[in-house]
Amino acid sequence: MNNVSLGSSALQVTPICLGTMTFGEQVDEATAHGILDRALERGIHFLDAAEMYSVPARAETSGSTETILGNWFARRQGARDKVVLATKVAGPARGMPWMRPEVSKAGIIEACEGSLRRLQTDVIDLYQIHWPARNVPAFGALYFDPAKDKPTPPVLEQLEAMEQLVKAGKVKAFGLSNETPYGVHEFVRLAEQHGLPRVATVQNPYCLINRSYENGLDETCHRLGVSLLAYSPLGFGLLSGKYDRTGLVGDAGRMAIYESMRKQRWGRPEALDTARRYNALAREHGLTPTQMALAFCYANRRVASTIIGVTTLAQLDECLDAWGTTLSPELLTAIDKIRWENRDPAQ
Repeated sequence: MNNVSLGSSALQVTPICLGTMTFGEQVDEATAHGILDRALERGIHFLDAAEMYSVPARAETSGSTETILGNWFARRQGARDKVVLATKVAGPARGMPWMRPEVSKAGIIEACEGSLRRLQTDVIDLYQIHWPARNVPAFGALYFDPAKDKPTPPVLEQLEAMEQLVKAGKVKAFGLSNETPYGVHEFVRLAEQHGLPRVATVQNPYCLINRSYENGLDETCHRLGVSLLAYSPLGFGLLSGKYDRTGLVGDAGRMAIYESMRKQRWGRPEALDTARRYNALAREHGLTPTQMALAFCYANRRVASTIIGVTTLAQLDECLDAWGTTLSPELLTAIDKIRWENRDPAQ
């Protein structure tokens, strides 16, 4: 697979990125290191983490994913130089009182220093704001409600923090996550107006049961030269087919294991019902649900890199083996028909 550029930055990455939010909760350190080794062996050199990981978020495991990555870098000579490393500063605490209450300039800089220590590195290649500081409809909320607005650190202040980190050599490029068209435009506008670092990427959900990125944000990113890092391409496992027969119960898969996950957008009955339709469609066309769901992202012009999350070597190999799968025009038309009828149930 050929490398792709991220926005207007100098970063070149693989079109598949290994997400690591399961490390430290579902995946212990030894297994995580094995997964990282295999990913690197198979040519994947783009890794994504976050200071608040692992998931589900708990005070006891906050930062554990970065620590596991840092230990891997320390034990695998030369590994750090072989990968493009992305991580994120948490937005305003969302039910996580152990995190900072706001994304101020001082908070971003402090968070970056903490990530650098845990990751045992001198520089973060791509530093992302995990979710907006301002009031936005995110993580399953459908509507913007101006009544929920309250004072927050302005975008300009956040850009100034990124500039300080870039000038200090601690960050190479920065990105956004869980953003809206307005947010991306505002970050770009103010960066250009004040000569500050320009946003390179936006990391948002994009999969068969959540194509909300196509509702305006795709045009924004295309015209402004911002690259999409697509997360949850398997819809938190719903698009793998593992829950088709049992529903969101059992002892395998995070949706079954963690009740808190079932209360989120991916746990909506409509999301599972729609995923079952897509999974059946994949089988009708001689594909596994995982192959079709990943191919939808892998070959999509909107996606720069697709972030996969795994808990085993077998899952990693399955996701990587799906690279190169082609979806016929007939199949893409059938996919669009389901979307027209069911829309984006996990938005």
